[in-house]
Amino acid sequence: MTAATDASRTLWKDGWYAFARRLASPNFGPRPAGTQVDLLVVHSISLPPGRYGGGEVQQLFTNTLDWDADPYFKTIEGMAVSAHFFVTRSGELWQFVSCDDRAWHAGASSWQGRDNCNDFSVGIELEGLEGGPFEPAQYEALASLCAAIAQRYPIAHVAGHEHIAPGRKADPGAAFDWQQLRASLAWPAQIFPVR
Repeated sequence: MTAATDASRTLWKDGWYAFARRLASPNFGPRPAGTQVDLLVVHSISLPPGRYGGGEVQQLFTNTLDWDADPYFKTIEGMAVSAHFFVTRSGELWQFVSCDDRAWHAGASSWQGRDNCNDFSVGIELEGLEGGPFEPAQYEALASLCAAIAQRYPIAHVAGHEHIAPGRKADPGAAFDWQQLRASLAWPAQIFPVR
């Protein structure tokens, strides 16, 4: 057994990451048979937009959000969505779906000629406003998470929601620092989107 394999077994159990706070979502399904998970998709989310730390994102992903708690929630009422991971402004990491399963984060999407990105990707939501800045703690947590995911899955690409659903989605947006993430990971430039 190699050191990388040993580390992967320590970090992961059935697609759940040891250093994430686990809160299982009902919004997931199986990946198609034989699917290779090789794409990381970075998103941004806050509920309502621009409000942080209230637990509404966790509630949305677990179908427990009170649709009457804020007028904005009426515009998304009934949505059944999830992501594999959520990184709060302070860098706290939550996991909602096993990475061995298909989370419902990408919607109608395509990357390098392959449609339905949910089938072959891991979705990571950063707490933030689309186009707004992110915190240093979030970049640190994101880089550590990406490195850990790459120990278990053959990650070949990292993209934003804006890259896999152009014209429909614009997150994480212009203020997301792709260069910082790339430098933190020391991964080749071709893995990342061309901005």
